[in-house]
Amino acid sequence: MRILYHLPLSPYSRKVRLVLSEKRIPFELRIERVWERRDEFLELNAACTVPVLVEENGLVLADSYAICEYLDEAYPDVPLLGRTLGERAEVRRLVAWFDGKFAREVTDNLLHEKQMKRLMGRGNPDAGALRAGYANLKPHLDYLGWLAETRIWLAGNTLSLADLAAAAHLSALDYIGDIDWGLNDAAKDWYARVKSRPAFRPLLADRVSGVNPPPHYPDLDF
Repeated sequence: MRILYHLPLSPYSRKVRLVLSEKRIPFELRIERVWERRDEFLELNAACTVPVLVEENGLVLADSYAICEYLDEAYPDVPLLGRTLGERAEVRRLVAWFDGKFAREVTDNLLHEKQMKRLMGRGNPDAGALRAGYANLKPHLDYLGWLAETRIWLAGNTLSLADLAAAAHLSALDYIGDIDWGLNDAAKDWYARVKSRPAFRPLLADRVSGVNPPPHYPDLDF
């Protein structure tokens, strides 16, 4: 059985889980507390980050984008990177937006400060980082909402890795109650469509010790 080393609230791990599930590829989950820096895990990934996917033939893959590219090439029956060159370029642009710009401006300022610092024993959240994260969230939701209003899915006519990357970040933030869905109705409607997919059910069932999600978190109708 292929194994995915992950953390439940890691957006990058969640993205890979969604890709595996959308492609109906069976896998086993193993939580990896990266801050413990286990020697066995460092042998798999010297960067000591999740996700890491170990294929049934022993192939080890690290970095969420590298894993997703590999999965789309190795299991092409459900394409998630687009079919044409233009589609693939747009999917990659939006994945870079959410895994890069959104992560730096929102996820790192909220999820890292409120959740990861606690797990790593690095003190209390930085108030300035929290303010910046909440302030940055609205323009990002506005952009996501514009994409959702002007396209069927974020990158075009079909569900793609762009939708899964965005939903992975938003779902992790939603778990800790940091998304104000009243800020943009189109973004909220798009997210409801994504989290209603069967691939999303395992994420909505996740629970993290000491942190309870808001009541709407697992509700497919919000």
